[in-house]
Amino acid sequence: MRLSTRIALWAAAVVPLLVVLAGLLLLPLVGRDLRHQQDARLNDRAAALLPGVRALVAADSKGRPKAEQNQQRKVVDAALDLGVRVTGADGTVLLSVGPQPDGPGVFPATPGGPVTVREHGTAWRVLTVAVTTAGGANGGDAGTAGSGLLRVVTPTGPADREAAVVRRRVLLVALLSAPVSALIGFALAERATAPLRRLSRRAAVLDPAGPAPSGGAGPAGGPAGRPAGGSGDGPGGHGFVAERTGTAEVDELSAALALLLTRYDEQARRTAQALDTARSFSADASHELRTPLMSLRTNLDVLAAHPDLPAAERAEIVAELREDHTRLLDLLTALSTLARGDLVQLDAFQPVDLAELVDAAAEEARRRHPGAGFTVEAPEEMRVFGWESGLRIMLANLLGNAAVHGRTAQAPARVTVRLAAAGGQARLTVDDTGPGVRPEDREAVFHRFQRRRDSPGSGLGLTLVAQQAALHRGTVGITVPPGGAGCRVEVTLPLPRPDAPTVELPARRDWIAARVR
Repeated sequence: MRLSTRIALWAAAVVPLLVVLAGLLLLPLVGRDLRHQQDARLNDRAAALLPGVRALVAADSKGRPKAEQNQQRKVVDAALDLGVRVTGADGTVLLSVGPQPDGPGVFPATPGGPVTVREHGTAWRVLTVAVTTAGGANGGDAGTAGSGLLRVVTPTGPADREAAVVRRRVLLVALLSAPVSALIGFALAERATAPLRRLSRRAAVLDPAGPAPSGGAGPAGGPAGRPAGGSGDGPGGHGFVAERTGTAEVDELSAALALLLTRYDEQARRTAQALDTARSFSADASHELRTPLMSLRTNLDVLAAHPDLPAAERAEIVAELREDHTRLLDLLTALSTLARGDLVQLDAFQPVDLAELVDAAAEEARRRHPGAGFTVEAPEEMRVFGWESGLRIMLANLLGNAAVHGRTAQAPARVTVRLAAAGGQARLTVDDTGPGVRPEDREAVFHRFQRRRDSPGSGLGLTLVAQQAALHRGTVGITVPPGGAGCRVEVTLPLPRPDAPTVELPARRDWIAARVR
């Protein structure tokens, strides 16, 4: 069965069902709202009638027929289109006007909120209110009091008819929604599956070993002969197996992609990726090296033009040349390392003792930064599945960054490195005593070439840290140490699990090729 036909049938079945279910939920709410409106109307009318009814009951209890007739007329005028029945203390009906049940036994015997009563198949809402008059009221004799009941009645027929109209409309919408939803579902499904059908036809004739098909584009619009998926190490490589799903479009696409991927040359993809990285490396290097090279050229021109410079000025220019030379080397090394991370393959990953690497990185940092103090808190062993060279790069840049930026004008840097396991992850924190990073800059520092004005680095150190964390399916972030001063860089890496002893390379492999954000 075609996918569009299946979607149309499902829409024709599900949408009316949803409409009916919505109606089943809506009808009780509509009935309740209609009853509330009727009850509110009964309460309002009872409150308006109550003064006149009190006077009527008082006149009856005092035996004043003329006054009683006057009050009856007032109550009848205020009753409007509702039914009103007033009874005395002995049950005598003092007034009965408007639509209401005929039998006296139908009405509630005691006062209470609106209730529904039925007589001869007709339903009524009845509000019963106790009426008590104090002695002397309305000019009566002192000590004389009367009591009775006021019943305000309205038929429920109008509310029932409104509920029936809503019910019929819900059923009508449910009936109309079946063909309409089927047509809309079929049209949308046909439009949605059109790219899949085109991709299936193009992939069926694509042969990487032969000439590219007309249009010069692959299945996803990329270079001819390039796959639509990612790395050959994952499920989109030569191990792709076509499986029948019962959906015509998906089965056709699966078979065509299986044929394409079995002919695909993995080495060509890797070569193309390496070429892209090399191009980006060249562009970034030429852009970032322009400033230090111009500075070198300027200082060399000064030395050449002024051979008789004083010794102090010559020494200053030579020192600047050394600094520019060091910066050039650091920048080229960092760019090369970033490119290595983009090109690393899964076979470079193996079990690694992260605790041993942390100790070794701390020793190397002490040698490179003799003025800084390093404290390491780590277990004797903690194994992760990773790329050893990449983890060394990450640790070296973390500790080097803390040693350089963790110092202040009053004291050298004090760096504390902690490694612990928590929740199936290795948690590495590097704390320093420097000025820290502003909250609005804590994400930007991981972008390429982001550095402070006074920073001696290349602006790629923390980018390398973020790249290695992503390669190892981990995370990295900047916070503040518990003391509230300084900077904390926290890296989490997944620990090996019995059901997943290895890792997959992430989808993002463009740290060197991506544009500077």
